[in-house]
Amino acid sequence: MLGGEPFMRGYRWLSLLAMGIVGNLGAECAMGDSRILLREEKDGWRVLDGEDPVLFYQRAPTSLLGRYKRAHYVHPLYDLDGHEVTEDFPLDHMHHRGVFWAWHQVWVGETRAGNAWICKDFVWDVIEVKGLDLGDGTHALKTHVLWKSPAVMNDAGEMIPFVKEVTHIRVHPIVLSHRKVDFEIKLWALMPKVRIGGSEDEKGYGGFSPRIVLPRDLRITGRAGEVEPRTEAVEAGPWMDFSGTFGKKGSLAGLAILCHPSLPQFPQNWILRRRGSMQNPVYPGREAVPLSQENPLSLCYRLILHRGDAEEARIDHLQAEYEEETLPQYE
Repeated sequence: MLGGEPFMRGYRWLSLLAMGIVGNLGAECAMGDSRILLREEKDGWRVLDGEDPVLFYQRAPTSLLGRYKRAHYVHPLYDLDGHEVTEDFPLDHMHHRGVFWAWHQVWVGETRAGNAWICKDFVWDVIEVKGLDLGDGTHALKTHVLWKSPAVMNDAGEMIPFVKEVTHIRVHPIVLSHRKVDFEIKLWALMPKVRIGGSEDEKGYGGFSPRIVLPRDLRITGRAGEVEPRTEAVEAGPWMDFSGTFGKKGSLAGLAILCHPSLPQFPQNWILRRRGSMQNPVYPGREAVPLSQENPLSLCYRLILHRGDAEEARIDHLQAEYEEETLPQYE
């Protein structure tokens, strides 16, 4: 008698093949018993868990009527019930975009190489994207990106890359009512005296920044309990949870941002907002820091999409697990 989970996985795979979701739209990664699928599309890569959407990685440049041109970010990111939890081109800050990482200050020597945060005079040249099967039920997108700006050009009037970025976006299957999505961002300078920094005011915001939907009943929680945002950065520990009523079902759910202990300045301070903005574990702050040409700056974060609130999802326990994990060797 046919049946059981292995049979159903095969059935779902054949169903996806019949619908054209798998096969001829580009590269695919889905091996063994994993349900995670990486599908290359015209403007980027879509990640599915079986038939359910997880996220879309925006590879191709996009803009709003030619303004706020950007690429190399995640939107949409979906919760466990298929609702979008990120925003792109929001009316209050049109340069915000899904899950992104960017800095106000990008310096090459004494030259300001655009402003990546507000998508001004800055180019993310996505050289390559590869899908990786990590053999443990998780899959990752490996992105190779060159940073460029019209402010840094050669004698022929061509933009010269000044930073090489290799970022991995790793998606885990759902386990116990939560899903993990990992980001490992590595940055190398391609010429001397390259520096990056946050906003030059007292807030100092910059770096890894999810722009998420903020429900009216939003509760922001850290390790010590509920956190009240301030204008400036707050010290609130290595993780932050954002829970409330998301989606049409009206059920309590949330998204948590976890910081890995390998981060410089761990635990980083937080710029937090209840309305109309991003949530940001700040790095490096208002003082710009140099990038090395030999040893990359490595920034590692984990998102947890979960049902219930931070306590029900055991976010502090998941942070402890994250701190004990050995970071994957992708190559």
